[in-house]
Amino acid sequence: MNETFLLDADLRASARLLNATGRLTVEDDPEHYRVALQGHPVLAEFFRSELNWTLEAHKVAGVIRLHKRRQDVPADRGPRLVREKEPLAGTLVMILICLACEQLWRRPRMSVRELMQAIAQVCAADTGGGRLPLFPVVATDDVSKKEARHNRQSLADALKILVAEGTITVDADLDRALAEETGDLIVTASRDRLATKFSSLSPTLLQLDGLPPDQHAAALSAESLLDHTAHTAGDAPTLEQRRLNAIRRLVDDPATDPLDDDTDTTPYLHTLTGRERALNAVAALGLTATVRRDWWQVTDPSGQSSSIDFPNGRRTERQAALALLATLPGRQDPNAPLTLTDIVDLFTELRANQPRWAATYERMPALARAAAAELTSVGLLAPEPARPDTWLPTPGVHLWRIRVRQPAPQPSPAATPGTGPALPLFPPPGTAPTAPTPDATEPARPGDDG
Repeated sequence: MNETFLLDADLRASARLLNATGRLTVEDDPEHYRVALQGHPVLAEFFRSELNWTLEAHKVAGVIRLHKRRQDVPADRGPRLVREKEPLAGTLVMILICLACEQLWRRPRMSVRELMQAIAQVCAADTGGGRLPLFPVVATDDVSKKEARHNRQSLADALKILVAEGTITVDADLDRALAEETGDLIVTASRDRLATKFSSLSPTLLQLDGLPPDQHAAALSAESLLDHTAHTAGDAPTLEQRRLNAIRRLVDDPATDPLDDDTDTTPYLHTLTGRERALNAVAALGLTATVRRDWWQVTDPSGQSSSIDFPNGRRTERQAALALLATLPGRQDPNAPLTLTDIVDLFTELRANQPRWAATYERMPALARAAAAELTSVGLLAPEPARPDTWLPTPGVHLWRIRVRQPAPQPSPAATPGTGPALPLFPPPGTAPTAPTPDATEPARPGDDG
């Protein structure tokens, strides 16, 4: 391995956290922030040379920001709502995050009612061209109470995400303040933190309106205005682009398919140089790679850089996912599509042997979808877009060996010994002893052990 990028143990932990969250702040994680700030030149060079990602340290803002760019943006990534189940933020919430940042950049301190009014005015001005949706927050003759309440709740979700990442602060509870039309609170933003959020070129300068949607991610991940139109969708990627795509997946995804290459040549991870450089990058971050010719599984033994805790946990959905995973490698065709009916049949059979298992799930298809979602999150199943409720097993299923423990079956009544009265240990006086059986009276033959 190149000794320049053999990161120290402390730097590895900071690098893993930056890779997972994209930022380190002085108030949320002061220890790793201090280490990353001292080792910033080494970390910045590592991310630049191996992944072509930019690492910036903003001492005034108290944040270290890693600007991650990927042309193959994962569909299951993005800001998550600050709720119990943490679903992905919807389109309206994402739009409100951008509009809130725009208004707070102009006025770093304002009331939430002023912020709602400013956002509603911007949306009303651009609604005619189809650029922004209407954003009414007060019930009128044309706006129902349900719609206005939904818009205020969406703004609360957007502001919660900004609070969680340390970009803004509020002086009261957002849900309570936005639950009613008359609620209010003060929102304070840090312009230095807002400046660190910009990780791509301006969408207006990139002229995204003139590009097809499938080219937007490549344009937003371009290094300059000249690069975003240099390559079209039909051009073969260069060797450097293939290297970045492969290594970015390794350090950013729990599983990687080395055969998922856009060229007809040897996949990058199958070459000697590509395999060595990929393993070096993974080891420099302190990650562990399990390598097959058709699959790379990357895990973090420390658990710092990943929110995935599979297979730990005793939830019913996790147990169902493990029970499903135990059967996938042993199917007649392990690569055959897996339908919802197949999963339901398996769980129905398991419940027949264990009636109390998954008793809270009255509808078995709901449990089947939950188990498939668990395996999809760790790259062991991939949904088939053309067929709903159908999944394709990945080669990663062959890396697991699972044994489902079931209670021993109850003995049948015929095999139960009789429950008659027990013979007395000492016979009563005057009772003749019972004659011994022939086997008991057979004399020992020579050579027997007695």
